[in-house]
Order: sequence, then C-alpha cells, then structure tokens
Amino acid sequence: MVQSTKIRAEAAIANLGERATQARRRTLEVLLKAKRPLSHAEIETELTTRGTLDRVTLYRVLDWLVAKGLAHQIEGHDRAWRFNATVDEARGHAHFCCTDCSKVYCLTSVKPAFVLSLPPGFRLGEADLSLRGTCPDCQPH
Repeated sequence: MVQSTKIRAEAAIANLGERATQARRRTLEVLLKAKRPLSHAEIETELTTRGTLDRVTLYRVLDWLVAKGLAHQIEGHDRAWRFNATVDEARGHAHFCCTDCSKVYCLTSVKPAFVLSLPPGFRLGEADLSLRGTCPDCQPH
C-alpha cells in the first residue's frame, strides 16, 4: 500500500520525536512530491498555491529539515540553494546542474568511487559531487 505524501511527511518528522507542525509537514510534502531539488522560490510558489507561509518561516523550516536529515541542500551553478527530501533516498549520491536552465537533478545511481579509495586513517563524513552540463530538456533536438 502506497502512503500519501502527507502521511509520509508526518511519519518522518514523528520518527525523530519532533512535532509535525503544519509548516514543517507542508514543506516536506512539497519536497517529497518534487522530481528534482527545488529552489526556495519554487518551494514558496508550491506552498502559496495551498495557502500562505511567510518567507522567514520557510527559511527556518528548510534549515530545520536539513539539520534533522530530512532534506539536503545543493548549491546550483547559479549559487542558489536547491532542496531535496532525503526521506526515501540513499545518501552519498551525485548531482547534475544544468548550466542552461539551472535545474539540479539528484543522480542516485551514480556513486562516487573516491569514497572507496581514501587513505588509511581518513573517515569520510560528507561528500559533494556536482556535475555540470546540459539536461535533456535544454539540448537541441
């Protein structure tokens, strides 16, 4: 049985022992439904279509989701942050940034090989691998 996005968002927050406020749940729902990482403006637009959420609250909620490990943020080539839910995805994947449209895509099937070849004594805490180029929508047909 497939759970609704609302139930998945509430469960992910509750599993941390945290309160699933309307702002947290609605923001996480938007990220869970998205097919790619979204900018702050894109998230704000999605939330506005379903009621109001002020900009400061959205910034705080996104920071909270990232700090709690329910989302991650990726910097695009345009230096704008994009956010993606991490509830259902494996960590440690690469990102592709389109240099034409500025969209960012998670490449969950691409695993950085350098993780396996760290020198003795080194322990990886976090890695960020971003690839740049043009996405299928921006390539000439």
